[in-house]
Amino acid sequence: MNVLVIGGTLFIGRLLVKELLGAGHQVSVLHRKPKHDLPRRVENLVADRNDAASVRSALENRRFEAVFDNVYDWQRGTTAEQVQATVHACGGRLARYVFMSSVAAYGDGLNHYEGDALAPDDHPEPYVRDKARTERLLFRMHQRTGLPVVTFRPPFIYGPGNPFYREAFFWDRLRLNRPIIVPGDGHRLMQFCYVKDLVAACLQVL
Repeated sequence: MNVLVIGGTLFIGRLLVKELLGAGHQVSVLHRKPKHDLPRRVENLVADRNDAASVRSALENRRFEAVFDNVYDWQRGTTAEQVQATVHACGGRLARYVFMSSVAAYGDGLNHYEGDALAPDDHPEPYVRDKARTERLLFRMHQRTGLPVVTFRPPFIYGPGNPFYREAFFWDRLRLNRPIIVPGDGHRLMQFCYVKDLVAACLQVL
């Protein structure tokens, strides 16, 4: 398949590109940097999602069968409207549009199941609000136009190449013989997700 990975140069996306290539797919990456350090056969497309025109220009006259939308702008946010603009720029021949959401899309609390309602549009946390709003918009597009969308809602993701200091702090404390800090009353339930397992699941939806 001809696959576009939005991002593709950091953590989840980098491993996803590697596995897609290994499975024989043709891969392009869309990101803000002028070049990437991925294998040479990976096409480099440059655009900033805060500039819809640059996204349209980068994707013009290209036809992808699948898109993996993995990017979130932690400084400015990535809105539902930006994702919608990307969907439109990709054209109407998609077999899959895979959106990397988050368990945070449910909002507050931990006892959530797949069919539970997502967080409201006015949730105070931008990340929660953006993920929930984007999912709702994509599902509406599916209902109205048949957009073949798949969303993933992983919790914290760990593994090689993680740019966030999430799981490493735990091992660092053990190595330094420091006490392990248990948040709250010790009953907080949070299942971390190994990045290779997440990427394997992504390939299964193609």
